[in-house]
Amino acid sequence: MCQPEQPPLRIVYRDEHLVAVDKPAGMAVHRSRQHPDAEVLLQRLRDQLGQWIWPVHRLDPPTSGLILFALDPETAQVLGRQFREREVEKRYLAVVRGWPDEAGVIDHPLRRKGRAERQAAVTEYRRLATTELPIPVAPHPTARYALVELRPVTGRQHQLRRHMKHISHPIIGDTTYGKGPHNRLFRERLECYSLLLRSMALRFTAPWCGERREVSAGIDQEWGRVLLALGMEMG
Repeated sequence: MCQPEQPPLRIVYRDEHLVAVDKPAGMAVHRSRQHPDAEVLLQRLRDQLGQWIWPVHRLDPPTSGLILFALDPETAQVLGRQFREREVEKRYLAVVRGWPDEAGVIDHPLRRKGRAERQAAVTEYRRLATTELPIPVAPHPTARYALVELRPVTGRQHQLRRHMKHISHPIIGDTTYGKGPHNRLFRERLECYSLLLRSMALRFTAPWCGERREVSAGIDQEWGRVLLALGMEMG
C-alpha cells in the first residue's frame, strides 16, 4: 500500500553554509530511544534537499518552529560551539495558563534526569497579550491565558516548560508539566492538540563572515488559528 506523499518542510532560510527550517510539532530532530515512533526531521530534510546536513542544536519533539542545520562539517562545528557557549540568542512564543507579570526573569536551577546536582538555569520572559474566556475551570469561574515571549539564557532540558511551571503559568498542551483541565479545554473547544511552544528566532554569528545574523520563522497556520480564536494579537 502506498504511503501518502508528505508536504515539503518549510525552508525559512538557506545559503551555501546553512539551512533553517520550520519544524512541525511532534517531529523529532533525530532518531532516539526516547521517541522511537516520532517522525525524524533530519532524514526528512536530507531527503528533501538531496544532500547531507549536520544538526547544530535541538528542539523537543512537541516544540515547533525554527531550527538550524549546517551544510558542511566546518559550519556545524562553529555553530555547535556557539550554542554550547550560549552565544546564540533564542526567542520563543508560548501560550500559558493565567496572566504572568508583564516581564520578569526566572532564575531557578534545574536537575538533570538521573542526576542529584542542580544546574543554573535562567529564562527571561515578556507578556505580549492576555485573554479571558467565559469558561469555568475549577476553582475559577473563567479561564485566563497569556501569550508570552521567552528568551532562555541557558539551555537546560525542558527548561522553558519547567520554568513556566515553576512560576505557576504552565504552557498549554504540555502533558508533562502542564495542567490537564486547561489542556482539555484547548483540545475540546479549540481543537488544539499541540504544545503551544514555538521557536521563533535565532541570532548568531555567521562563521563565514563574522557578522551577527538573525533568522525568524514567524507563526504558522495552526498558531494563527489558535491566536485568532483566543482574540490575542501579537503587538
